[in-house]
Amino acid sequence: MRLFAAVLPPEPAAAELAAAVRPLHALPGADGLRWTERAGWHFTLAFYGEVADRLLPELHARLARAARRHPPHELRLAGGGRFADRALWAGVAGDRTALRRLADSAVAGARRAGLALDEHHPYRPHLTLARTRTPVNLRPYVAGLADFEGEPWTAAELSLVRSNLPGGGEPGRQPRYETVAAWPLGG
Repeated sequence: MRLFAAVLPPEPAAAELAAAVRPLHALPGADGLRWTERAGWHFTLAFYGEVADRLLPELHARLARAARRHPPHELRLAGGGRFADRALWAGVAGDRTALRRLADSAVAGARRAGLALDEHHPYRPHLTLARTRTPVNLRPYVAGLADFEGEPWTAAELSLVRSNLPGGGEPGRQPRYETVAAWPLGG
């Protein structure tokens, strides 16, 4: 099962972001981007990849413990950025330190559960909005998000999400995400 730990923005925050992103679809070259679906918007804390069923009980226990150790914290979607000219993302403001600590715990818990993870890089919270396989000038899209600042919301749970990759290599199809478990922050 292909899994990752995440914080999911609530529907009102996603609706605000969707309204801010809508005008970007009219920019030159927007039809060449693969826009992510609103239903799949999330802040990945730790990507686990394929996880063997035998490791799931310990992973669940470790993530539940991690969630209990971190209090709920206030966030808001704000601004945007890019990874080179290959991915456009929305940013986050608020208690980014708490979000980073939660991400660190999600990584540490997975390692203690027996998952072999790639080298851990410093956490850069972002919500992916669009990707492209060929470089596109994403600067106008980032500029279009520069003044966006959503309403504050409380990150109150840690979610374990399954990524169901599209089959058959059909262009334009996106992964489907399903939450397989969630634990309240602060327990």
